[in-house]
Amino acid sequence: MADKSTLEFNEAHAPKENSFEAFGNIADTIKTEIKKSRAHWDAHEPKMWSRAKGISDAELVNFTFEKDLVSVRSAPTSYGTIILGKLRLPAVNDEEGEGFVHIRIHDPPNRGNEDVVFHSIWTDEGSPDKDGKPTTWRAIQTLNTPLEFFHE
Repeated sequence: MADKSTLEFNEAHAPKENSFEAFGNIADTIKTEIKKSRAHWDAHEPKMWSRAKGISDAELVNFTFEKDLVSVRSAPTSYGTIILGKLRLPAVNDEEGEGFVHIRIHDPPNRGNEDVVFHSIWTDEGSPDKDGKPTTWRAIQTLNTPLEFFHE
């Protein structure tokens, strides 16, 4: 299993055609997973998706990868390539600015983009208190939040 210490990611950069294709091939899955994550967290810790309060699920996932995938990074592994993407959620634009989610996908070797699979959405449980419990929850990032490896 890959972890931060064993992966060598390239620098974050604007996506190219192969990134648009990879994410686009699983667009419906990504949109479904965003809605599922939001529903899960709204039931357990509504602060996670609080920047989307008042926005319908349909509005939240009203994006296209060609227009809203703004940054990508990738790292090879023995079992394919891990690809991270910073995706703008056009419906989210509040006092913190535009909203973005960080998506992790996996491209197995030797078959092109048609076998790309969704892995996860970064849901940041941060700022631990003295007992190690999170005090902040954030699924929707800002433009300035670095696109870093995450394992969820």
